[in-house]
Amino acid sequence: MKKILLIATGGTIASEQTGSGLAPRLHPEDLLRYVPDAASICELDTVQPFHIDSTNISPAHWLTLTGIIEENYEKYDGFVISHGTDTMAYTAAALSYLIQNTKKPIVLTGAQKPISNESTDAKTNLLDSLRFACSGDCGVAVVFGGKVIAGTRARKTKTKSYDAFTSINFPEIAAIHDTRVVRYVPFSDNGREPVFYHRLNSRVFLLKLIPGIAQEAFSLAGEFCDGLVIESYGVGGIPDVYLDELDDLIQKGKTVIMATQVTQEGSDIKVYEVGERLKKRYHLLETYDMTLEATVTKLMWALGRSEDPEEIRRLFCTSINYDLLF
Repeated sequence: MKKILLIATGGTIASEQTGSGLAPRLHPEDLLRYVPDAASICELDTVQPFHIDSTNISPAHWLTLTGIIEENYEKYDGFVISHGTDTMAYTAAALSYLIQNTKKPIVLTGAQKPISNESTDAKTNLLDSLRFACSGDCGVAVVFGGKVIAGTRARKTKTKSYDAFTSINFPEIAAIHDTRVVRYVPFSDNGREPVFYHRLNSRVFLLKLIPGIAQEAFSLAGEFCDGLVIESYGVGGIPDVYLDELDDLIQKGKTVIMATQVTQEGSDIKVYEVGERLKKRYHLLETYDMTLEATVTKLMWALGRSEDPEEIRRLFCTSINYDLLF
């Protein structure tokens, strides 16, 4: 029987009603009492490093989770992290960069309704996650609503429905049918040893363009970040009125990445003149088919590893855990 470590962090799955709304109250032992079938799937140990609503998740929490998995990596066959849904995609992406080449599954799951509710998705999601963690697969993934999604491709696209997560610009890795794991994306092993990283530069800012945004928004954003992700329109471009501000950011050594506000199909800034001249003038990085969650966390990881612009570019453009297919 496989041995799995359940890492509980709070979130809706562990919440109870209070006078001020839902708040995390249940501990991992409480969660497991609602899923007695877990004992027939695997041998379980539990740990609770923090107990919070996922709205309060920060990069420091991602490093804590990385440390727990690294410390226990040789003791277990897989890891399941119960997590709030609101920032789960960010955590899944961050762990994909902080823990690379893992030969063991690292699974994130949660629920739209507390596990103590009579009607809830929590029990199914938790049992599905344990099954996938025992499947002999590898990598960081989100298991939710019967879907298995690569950690760099998950996004919460519904606020209330049980099928809350979607795989963006990439097929679902697998599905859980009753008790059976059906894999869609062929398993691949690059043969490299697992690598754990311990530093992130969280001085990253995401600036969403809207018509009429003040020119000063660029320079103000630049004061608080080392890396700026510009969420532009369509396949990508920046209005002419902001080019002086962009010049200033580039000259100050900020890493600037062009993203798109459109969820599906990604960026391609060379298509239109407003984007092509940016590509030539600044040699801008762009996200292509990456999610914003992956873009932000990957930039934190890259900036945490190097201050050299070309090395940051190389790291950002390296495909990790299916994040980039261009």
